[in-house]
Amino acid sequence: MLQTEHFITTDETEVKRLVRENPWGTFVANTSQGIVASHYPVLLDNSDTEGISIVSHVGKPDDQNLELGEREMMLIIQGPHGYVSPGWYDPDDIIPTWNHVTAHLYGVPELLSPAENYEVLTRLVDTFEAPMPEPQSISTQEEFTRGVAQGTVGLRMRITRFEARLKLSQNKSPEVRSNIVNGLRASGPYSQPALADEMARVPALSEENL
Repeated sequence: MLQTEHFITTDETEVKRLVRENPWGTFVANTSQGIVASHYPVLLDNSDTEGISIVSHVGKPDDQNLELGEREMMLIIQGPHGYVSPGWYDPDDIIPTWNHVTAHLYGVPELLSPAENYEVLTRLVDTFEAPMPEPQSISTQEEFTRGVAQGTVGLRMRITRFEARLKLSQNKSPEVRSNIVNGLRASGPYSQPALADEMARVPALSEENL
């Protein structure tokens, strides 16, 4: 990840928020067969009160493809992102950019027991079903869903280090940032209201740091 100082964050709370609000992750492993990437939903492990810990699952044979538990892996969490047009800048500034919120999390996954895996699967479904008018739960057909769960492998990944980047035009003036936010919230080819919300959360750099 590009280490541009004024875009980098080391705040664990910020990273947890990013995971919580963007629970679709990319697991990347440098295996004995080469680089392998797979995509799965993730949740914060709330039982881990210190640091950052992730729980998820993979479908078999991805556990073997990723060589889970054998070495460090990277989990990529991608938040809102989008093109920023220089049409939203001052007239003499013509270089566009791409704003984004991204985290790279590193750790060695711990494989879960079948019972722990089923608990994680239940929590995953319950979490994503919660906003539905009539939430469904795999626990209502436990015998059947436990059988299906045998085709998956659960994991817990305690994060030993992370890199996180909030590239949100902090190096632009407040006036230009306001123009960008308005442009992202308006209808059009580059409308990204969620990215505008991220920008509204993060202040511009002070003049001495521009």
